[in-house]
Amino acid sequence: MKKLIYRAIAPLLLICGVLAPVRGFAFAKTAPNLTARDLAGQTQKLSALRGQIVVLSFWATWCAPCREELPRLSRLSQTYVGKNVRFIAVSVDEPKDYKKIAPFLQMKDIHLDTWIGADVDTLGKFGMGDIVPGTVIIDPQGMVITRIMGEAQDSDVQSRIDWLLNGRPGPAPEEKLKRY
Repeated sequence: MKKLIYRAIAPLLLICGVLAPVRGFAFAKTAPNLTARDLAGQTQKLSALRGQIVVLSFWATWCAPCREELPRLSRLSQTYVGKNVRFIAVSVDEPKDYKKIAPFLQMKDIHLDTWIGADVDTLGKFGMGDIVPGTVIIDPQGMVITRIMGEAQDSDVQSRIDWLLNGRPGPAPEEKLKRY
C-alpha cells in the first residue's frame, strides 16, 4: 500500500521540487538568504550574488583548521579570476572579536571578500551543524550543490566549481562531505 501511495504522489513531489533529483541531484536546496556586513560595514546579501557560482567559507579567527584553509582558498580563488565565481569568507566570530579579523587576513595574505555577523544559527540554516570550518558551494541559481563540513581540500572545491563551469557533465558531486 505504501509503495502504491508513493508511486502516485512521487511525480507531484518532483514537480513541486520536494524531491528535486534533477539531472543527477539527490540534494538541491535553495541557499538561505544570508545577510551580513563586509569589513567596511556595508550590508551584503547572498541573494545579490545570484547568477554566480558562490563558495561560502564559514570560519573564525580562533579556529586552527580555518587558519590553514583560508589561505588555500584565497590562492584557489585566484585561479577563477575573470570567471563567474565568487569566494566569500564568512566569519562566525563574536562581535567582541571583529577587531581581530582584518589583522588576521592581512597577516595571512588572504584576499577574499569577508563578511561578518554569522553565527552557529547561520551554520544550521545551511545544514552545516555547528563546526567550523565549513564550506558551501552554491550554483548560479542559488541552489546548494555541496556542503563540506570541516577543512575543505582544494580538490573538493575545485572539482565542484569546474563541474558547474563546464555545464554539469556526468553525475552530480556528493552533496555533503565530512572532513573532520
